[in-house]
Amino acid sequence: MTEYLVPTKDADAEFIERRSRFIGHIFRTETEEEALARLKQMREKYWDATHNVYAYIIKDGATRFSDDGEPGGTAGMPVLQVLQREGIFNVTCVVTRYFGGILLGAGGLVRAYAHSAKIGLDAAGRSMKRVWTNVYLPCPYSWYERIKLETSAFGGIIKDTDFGADVSFDLLLPEAQTQPFLARVFDLSAGTIEGLAGDSEYRDFPIQKEDML
Repeated sequence: MTEYLVPTKDADAEFIERRSRFIGHIFRTETEEEALARLKQMREKYWDATHNVYAYIIKDGATRFSDDGEPGGTAGMPVLQVLQREGIFNVTCVVTRYFGGILLGAGGLVRAYAHSAKIGLDAAGRSMKRVWTNVYLPCPYSWYERIKLETSAFGGIIKDTDFGADVSFDLLLPEAQTQPFLARVFDLSAGTIEGLAGDSEYRDFPIQKEDML
């Protein structure tokens, strides 16, 4: 199964650039129909805005954008390029602009729309959709920080931690990294720490950018 990034949640963020108000909206959209529905919703909600620029990317589907009246190449394309550079799929970004009376110029518009998409995406967060393996790993407290570091190094996620007589981790590891991770921990601990791999599941979980392999 393929793995790819998607927005963790719907979100928005805004900023002011030379009196123009820019609001970057990010939506998780699985189909083009959902993307168009979100666009319609934003146009109705922000009916009085000067522009509602958009771009969307659907995995194995359509990729589209619109300048919505801004000079060609200064709005929709910069938004789309941010999404592509971040490697995000099943995403719709609508950037609403309220003109503040001061022209930004072509370069200023490109920067403002790209920034709107980026801060909106940062607010939404990123989730990796892939096959994850559940791993249960108990260890002494002295190994707590090291296990956290090794989990991150192998692209894993800590789902839960139980603090009892020992520390017990519930981890998620990328399927391809599960056995190498278990072998690494076993070797580091001279065979005293052994994890147990459980079921695997294909879904998305939130990650930090530095966790991406």
